[in-house]
Amino acid sequence: MSAVLFDVPGPKARVRNVYLNIITVIVVVGIVGFILFRFYESGQFTAKKWEIFTFPLVQQKFLEAIGATLSAFGVAAVGSLILGIVLAFGRLSDTKWVRVPCYWFTELFRAVPLLILMMIMYYGLSSAGIKGITPFMAVVVGLILYNGSVLAEVFRAGIESLPKGQREAGYAIGLTKGQVLRTILLPQAVRAMLPVIISQLVVIMKDTALGFLILYQEILFYANFLGSQIQYGSPVVPGLMVAAATYVGLCLVLSGVAKLVESKMSSRVKVVKAKVGVAG
Repeated sequence: MSAVLFDVPGPKARVRNVYLNIITVIVVVGIVGFILFRFYESGQFTAKKWEIFTFPLVQQKFLEAIGATLSAFGVAAVGSLILGIVLAFGRLSDTKWVRVPCYWFTELFRAVPLLILMMIMYYGLSSAGIKGITPFMAVVVGLILYNGSVLAEVFRAGIESLPKGQREAGYAIGLTKGQVLRTILLPQAVRAMLPVIISQLVVIMKDTALGFLILYQEILFYANFLGSQIQYGSPVVPGLMVAAATYVGLCLVLSGVAKLVESKMSSRVKVVKAKVGVAG
């Protein structure tokens, strides 16, 4: 028996949806317009407040801040993916002493707020006598622990959603459980869960901004520094607007690259299926 999850809207419903969409657009444009108007009235778009961004040294420092953000993101993204795969395999292990610690590790670090993890790494460990923890290390380790635990559930759910016949076919040709997970189930799970993985990578990119609170000199940190320059009218809002636009641009580039990878993987799968069909 099949359940109907979505009914195709009829003529009245389609007209109603059009009106709702128009009203939503008008409301959003009105809110954005009101905010921009208030910024204009308060002098946030005056030349004095934006002059600081024309200096070559400021532009160079801002590029360095972007580089710091990308460095933290790159290391954290790779570390999160690796940790997520290891924890997912651990959660699926038949050995209790591997499965249970992986379960509690995942649940613990998914539940602890990311900012608290960063502060524990930077301030807490220093207070405990552990020296040499830099803001970069605290940001990256916090991001890896939190997002690796989230991705572990993504990978586990993706693997468990695959048909049981995939496992049975691997066992039938003599593969061990580890080999089945690595060579058969994980590649399919990654393709199936790629949109969720991309979303989590975008979250990692945005969460690097939390490093501002532990003095990591990334985009938001430098934007806040520029906003404190009284001689240029304290351009706090311009600095935040530039930082926001930069984050949006970086996330769009990341999403574009991920979409390109997804399309390449899909086309490769289609080619393989076509070859198999011809061979059959």
